[in-house]
Amino acid sequence: MRDHDATTCKSIRQARKRGKKYGNSLLSISNSTLPVYHTTTNSFTTSGIIATSPSALAGTMSSLIDKAKNVVSSHKKSDGSLPKVLFVLSSHDQMGDTGKPTGWYLPEFAHPYYKLEGKAEIVIASPKGGAAPLDPSSVEMFKSDEESTKFLKEKEALWKNTQKLSDFVGKANTFDAVFYVGGHGPMFDLATDPVSHQLIKEFYESGKVVSAVCHGPAAFVNVKLSDGSWLVQGQEVTGFTNTEEDQVQLSAAMPFMLETELEAHGGKVVKAEPWQPKVVKSGKSNKLITGQNPASASPIGEAILAAL
Repeated sequence: MRDHDATTCKSIRQARKRGKKYGNSLLSISNSTLPVYHTTTNSFTTSGIIATSPSALAGTMSSLIDKAKNVVSSHKKSDGSLPKVLFVLSSHDQMGDTGKPTGWYLPEFAHPYYKLEGKAEIVIASPKGGAAPLDPSSVEMFKSDEESTKFLKEKEALWKNTQKLSDFVGKANTFDAVFYVGGHGPMFDLATDPVSHQLIKEFYESGKVVSAVCHGPAAFVNVKLSDGSWLVQGQEVTGFTNTEEDQVQLSAAMPFMLETELEAHGGKVVKAEPWQPKVVKSGKSNKLITGQNPASASPIGEAILAAL
């Protein structure tokens, strides 16, 4: 093997070490992928990177970083700023009269957040402001989910210091989207919150993205538009289904069944099989975006980003 080939191997090993040091960044190279030498091209490949010399490897890394910068730039608005998204969490922490705690659901905040992080300015609000209750069952349920555990460890300040939802009424034109995080909490507070209803109406009638996942669409059920029609009337929507609620044995604890109530107000409920991902786009310019369940958290983040 030629000297520069041996040098390339050394460079790749060093790059791997840097990857271990800096985590899952663009500079990390998986330990599971060994460099492969190709006699026809006189080069190595590793994770799709071809390097004929240390300088070529460095150039490839630089190109990847430039591409990442271009992704961020592609989401900037005409004035150079990033789109602005309001995330809304529930302030309710009790599951009816069961004595069980509830709140917002971990992956339904974490996954969309990471899809939008760095590509949008994110503001967090809740009806009461301050600390918004995290459903402890979601922590246990998703303890093996990498993004959820990372979010839990690194982003606590986001839900411990939420702004009051009422502060954003009349400010729809300063945002590009609103997103309601799921969890059973919204069934008890956001579903009947007049401040939230007003805010959703303003966002929708201003042509902004209005989105929610799982039980988050409970916030949409009782929203009326300026013409007196229900927000969901005649619209394809989705949310946590009656079957899924029955399967988690919480139907009796709910103030209403989300699927049933969406249909009662004219919504055309579209659903996948229980626990399978489903995202539905409807409304003005397809900017009413709903996701069915926890499995839909990442896809709805992608859909919001695409709509922005």
